Amino acid sequence: MTTTHEPPTSLPGRPPVVDPATWQAARDALLIREKAHTRAGDALAAERRRLPMVELDGSVEVVGADGPVPFVELFGDHDELLVYQHMWHDGAPHQGQCEGCTVSAWHLRDAVYLDARGVSFAILTTGPWEEVAPYLEFMGYTQPWYSVRGLDEPIGGDMGSFACFLRDGDRVFLTYSTTGRGVEQAAGSFSLLDLTPYGRREAWQDVPDGWPEGNEPCWYWRTDVDGHATWGPTGRPVPQWTRPGATAADTLGRHGHHH
Repeated sequence: MTTTHEPPTSLPGRPPVVDPATWQAARDALLIREKAHTRAGDALAAERRRLPMVELDGSVEVVGADGPVPFVELFGDHDELLVYQHMWHDGAPHQGQCEGCTVSAWHLRDAVYLDARGVSFAILTTGPWEEVAPYLEFMGYTQPWYSVRGLDEPIGGDMGSFACFLRDGDRVFLTYSTTGRGVEQAAGSFSLLDLTPYGRREAWQDVPDGWPEGNEPCWYWRTDVDGHATWGPTGRPVPQWTRPGATAADTLGRHGHHH
């Protein structure tokens, strides 16, 4: 690779400086691999569409803004339903609710493109509705949320997942579920950060020698009132600082493990 003269820099690590033709050649070579990655993702999606499905009781009731409703009603006029299952810390104030689930829910504040394609969307949580309702008002969420407290999987149970359902008349089927890093598909910020020179700045990333040292996974998901990353008691999930009435916190108010 042909490099040009590089002036002194205060950056702890950075890509080499090259002429435009050298950059374009390197970019074109990477593009070949990026296209292969895209095609591999398409092939996985094709396999996903061929998974079998399992029937469940669509008459079980979930609790929303209008009270209890059968789960099947979450489909509305559509035959497909995508849900995000949001973790909940019982009794915790707003700043103590799950920062990871906030990432997914905040990125899906508006699901109009899912609806346009004929897929309904809802967020499920094991939190009691009397706690969930004021949280939604504070966050400004307009997606339909439902409490599934006390229900078994796949509607209730462990949270922090996406699940897809298909309806055939009054019959309801689970077709797909994913958790862990599988939920990153909802958050475009991750993919955009992966385009940048320093990426997510997390310690697990493969970076060149001399690059800025990575931090713990998810380190930037909570900040204090001054915008400094912290997972301590003064932190809130990042979007909460944009909400009217958000003030400095001194406790997460969590008691035990989340649901």
